[in-house]
Amino acid sequence: MVRPRTPLLTRERIVETATAIVDADGLDALSTRRLARDLGVQAPSLYNHFATKEEIVDAVGDAIVAGVDLSMLGRDPWPVALKAWARAYRAAFRAHPNVVPFLARGPARRPASLRLADAVYGALVDAGWPPAMATRIGATMRYFVAGSALGSFALGFVDDPSLYAEQYPHLRDAHRLAGHHEQVDEGAFELGLEALVDGLERRFPG
Repeated sequence: MVRPRTPLLTRERIVETATAIVDADGLDALSTRRLARDLGVQAPSLYNHFATKEEIVDAVGDAIVAGVDLSMLGRDPWPVALKAWARAYRAAFRAHPNVVPFLARGPARRPASLRLADAVYGALVDAGWPPAMATRIGATMRYFVAGSALGSFALGFVDDPSLYAEQYPHLRDAHRLAGHHEQVDEGAFELGLEALVDGLERRFPG
């Protein structure tokens, strides 16, 4: 019998399939049994590439973060770079919202996540920010970006005018928000980002 030229299973294929499961059904749906079934292999074969399910989740998270553009950091003026990076970071989160709670915990030992943290911190310190402030800015940006990607503000309001009409008069137009959710949510993110970076510029030590 001729053996296949490429292995049936690779780390990349495992991560891609695990990401698809998480995107579709959430982190709780990911198990080695489900992953093996979707890959068409036996569960023990996964352990040739990953020792535990936690390692697979780490790899999924790191693969997502690895796609975030960091090229602006250290190249462009820090306010411009911080805004561009925040938009790229949020885009990665929004493409995989079910992974956001996991990624929001911090980089742990994940290489791409540590490279991202290093690039943001390094760009701020090189621009003149004291190390302690650079750390706080990095944390603030992560809170802001992750929070904005966790869900839609506008979609949190139901399309039912009668719900708001009598008891919540200041929300009488809230039933319209869902129909304009992209505009509302994108506008809110951009407003917050501009306000955040503008405020930091006023404190810039350089």
